[in-house]
Amino acid sequence: MNSKKRPSLLIISYSPIVSDARVFKQVRLFSDRYDITTCGYGPAPEGVVRHIQIPDELIYWRKDRKLLMARQYKSVVKRQEVNSFVLPQLLDKKFDVILVDDLDPVPVALKLIPNGGVHVDLHEYSPGQKQDDLKWRAFVAPYVSWVVRNYVTKADSVTTVCEGIANEYREQFGVEASVVVNATALHDLQPQAPSEPLRLVHSGACLRNRNLHVMIDAMEKVESDQFTLDFYLTPNDPGYLEELKQRASQVKGVTITDPVPMEELVPRLNEYDIGVFLLPPVNFNYKFALPNKFFDFVQSRLGIVIGPSPEMERLVHRYDLGAVTEEFTAESLAQTLSTITKQDVEKWKINSDRATAELSAERQSEAWVEAIDRLAARARKN
Repeated sequence: MNSKKRPSLLIISYSPIVSDARVFKQVRLFSDRYDITTCGYGPAPEGVVRHIQIPDELIYWRKDRKLLMARQYKSVVKRQEVNSFVLPQLLDKKFDVILVDDLDPVPVALKLIPNGGVHVDLHEYSPGQKQDDLKWRAFVAPYVSWVVRNYVTKADSVTTVCEGIANEYREQFGVEASVVVNATALHDLQPQAPSEPLRLVHSGACLRNRNLHVMIDAMEKVESDQFTLDFYLTPNDPGYLEELKQRASQVKGVTITDPVPMEELVPRLNEYDIGVFLLPPVNFNYKFALPNKFFDFVQSRLGIVIGPSPEMERLVHRYDLGAVTEEFTAESLAQTLSTITKQDVEKWKINSDRATAELSAERQSEAWVEAIDRLAARARKN
């Protein structure tokens, strides 16, 4: 490889890259030093030299049911409609490094044999993705485990989103994964003085198994002049969203608002006092969740109130960012809220402000930089 030429990097993700916070973060991280080709749904992200857009009608999670039931997993991979589209688009192109996001594109990435190697970034513990769904456990989970065992183990390096998930990949599959948490980019904001009443906020996907209604139920159990609660929800489940709106209309101080663009979210959240998230551990990934919104709350200089989710709880306690409920229930959340003072919120906001640099995407993304640069250096020697 010519040393004067920037190394080439393929980032492949079966997601809309411009709205996938983790993948878009990777594009921004490497675009100043690598010639990036992206492959995913939706339009090209800014900063890439080429984009291969997957047609929306090709659904990455749609797999041949008969082949799944027969455990003909090689045929499942070969006939998967997105793989069948993507592979011919990329086979005639050479890359120094491939960064593949999440499980489904891994077999395609390994077939391309880049000069330096393949790095896999696993956004969750894939075999535990839908443990609360009996059919998924019976028919899809064995396939997912097979892909991890037969493909991810052949990657040159791996990252994932938290220590609990990294530990599970190590114990179950012998995969050694470094950790890159879903941190938010550093924002130049100041913590605002606490409001009266205190303003709570939750932002994210509207999914029924997240039990978002529990936070509304809790607002009925606290003194009505102590708190307000605003939601910024993406309409993932329109039926559930409508149910939440109806429920919110019955509870004083609760408002459900349209989502705001990703780049506007942190400045908007900065207007609030406490970010709230209770996520019931209905599956492995929910149990060990450490989501974008947690780091959005930090960059927004908010206090944080969460349920007893171990990965979030660890950071809340380490940096003294807020409070943790005893259970994932409305009663437990209401009890926790009832103990919070304005002085607590002032302290938590100051502590969030102090933690912003250490918990920023710029700091937390170092494992990606090390992995990709190491593979690029190998490509230079080949």
